[in-house]
Amino acid sequence: MPVKSGICPEFSGLSYVLRILNMPELKLLSSHRLFDGSQRRYWHRSESLNCGMNFSIFLPPGTGNDKKIPSIYWLSGLTCTDENFTLKAGAQRVAAKLGLALVIPDTSPRGDAVASALDAAYDLGLGAGFYVNATQAPWNRHYRMYDYVVDELPALIEQHFPVNDRRSICGHSMGGHGALVIALRNPQRYQSVSAFSPIANPTTSPWGKKAFNHYLGDDVKNWRDYDATLLIEASRASKHLPMRVDQGDADEFLIDQLKTERLIAACKAVNYPAQITMRAGYDHSYFFISTFIESHLRFHAKALGS
Repeated sequence: MPVKSGICPEFSGLSYVLRILNMPELKLLSSHRLFDGSQRRYWHRSESLNCGMNFSIFLPPGTGNDKKIPSIYWLSGLTCTDENFTLKAGAQRVAAKLGLALVIPDTSPRGDAVASALDAAYDLGLGAGFYVNATQAPWNRHYRMYDYVVDELPALIEQHFPVNDRRSICGHSMGGHGALVIALRNPQRYQSVSAFSPIANPTTSPWGKKAFNHYLGDDVKNWRDYDATLLIEASRASKHLPMRVDQGDADEFLIDQLKTERLIAACKAVNYPAQITMRAGYDHSYFFISTFIESHLRFHAKALGS
């Protein structure tokens, strides 16, 4: 079902008007009421990714055309879709209280025409877009998740929903990497950034090296713009975006894949006032995320003035 620009939802069929206005059409896939707000899932055609995409959005109670609210973008990790966070994190209760919209994109382009790993690997291709703009064939036809998250999806959300341009971003694992990189490269577009268990130095981790080699080519100089640790090391900014990172010390991927200690060292080297906390006994799962998601949302709400 199409959605009229500026209206939250399930209202009338105005696809003709949307085409005339050159606005992308949304199709409502599902809608559920919870905490007096609305959790919805939509499909749209993505120009950046050259395929159809799903995204999820939570709108808190009291949302309407006369009141535009800030938003938090959540980027999920390897193998996930837009539904993992929606179903497992328990974020809607807090977002409803704080008056925040939650926007959750998928983790990669999808569809029969979209390239995937020949061996069906979980860490490359479908469900593993790594939030980069691929430059190498066959990936460069569809895998432009960086542009999708930074530009296309926010424009779509702000056209179709009562959401303003005050936004923050957060994510988990591969999505934590994406959130940090996107915020560090676009500080004017975000009020704050946070991450759970991010792949903090992907140019040195097996996951990152595999993905970057396929998506960006074998010249490691082209990888640097997608590595949060290297971006912080190169930063000379006098104003720093509020940053929070939580990492479980029982995370099986901590040493080999996530490289949190290198992120900590980079922040110390340039005096970046990031709040990075090691959490005793916590692993890489959504049990960890659901434990601390409220404190992350409140961190962002403060930066957003919500």
